[in-house]
Amino acid sequence: MKSENLVEIKDLNFSYGDRAILKGINMTMHRGKVIAIMGGSGCGKTTLLRLIGGAVTPSSGSVKVAGQVVHDLSRDELFQMRRKMSMLFQFGALFTDLSVFDNVAFQMREHTNLPEAVIRDLVLMKLHAVGLRGAHKLMPAELSGGMARRVALARSIALDPLLIMYDEPFTGLDPISLSVIGSLIRRLTDALGMTSIVVTHDVQESLKIVDYVYFISEGVIAAHGTPAEVQESITPFVHQFVHGEEDGPVPFHYPASAYARDLRMGGSVA
Repeated sequence: MKSENLVEIKDLNFSYGDRAILKGINMTMHRGKVIAIMGGSGCGKTTLLRLIGGAVTPSSGSVKVAGQVVHDLSRDELFQMRRKMSMLFQFGALFTDLSVFDNVAFQMREHTNLPEAVIRDLVLMKLHAVGLRGAHKLMPAELSGGMARRVALARSIALDPLLIMYDEPFTGLDPISLSVIGSLIRRLTDALGMTSIVVTHDVQESLKIVDYVYFISEGVIAAHGTPAEVQESITPFVHQFVHGEEDGPVPFHYPASAYARDLRMGGSVA
């Protein structure tokens, strides 16, 4: 019987040299759910995705995907594991010299022996799912930002992965495109039964579509819970982040000497 948990992270520590990024992280991500990872810039959110995908190795602790410890896999085993994963990068990362159709077909041609007629039908099916079947002949330069993100999403589901990781999928989108992408993430997760991990700063849009939220602050899990629990949280960092408050645990002012003292120094701030 398959475990209900697709991703299990236990006592995870990771550092870049002497700089600790993640400290004792524990997370559980259920199959078929949308999980958000939130926190300030530089807190380790994208690094966490890289650890799940096996791009980097933890200093200690473990990351399991579908019951396998990612960093214990051989090179060939890791590549096999990655075929069950997909990644939607911040700005889509489409191949600029390939058409929309060929961008979505790329993985099918690279990793399967399907005949071209079957690939054609599958590509059109994936594009139809994101509302862009009619744009299959266009080049990436002819797409709006929202359309490019939707093509990238169609490419992400090309091989029906168990897990999709989204790195800031809402960045730079207008309100309509942002809502469309959010809705697609939710609908495709439910329709395909996959697990979606969304790294994002967009609190309001994310809380509409996710099942569970983890907040990272200073390398640790500051809080976690359902969207309703997060919105009602009285934890200072979470409350400041969710409500976009100017000051709180994350200060508005960078540490400095007393303002009046600097003014008295007559122009010298050395």
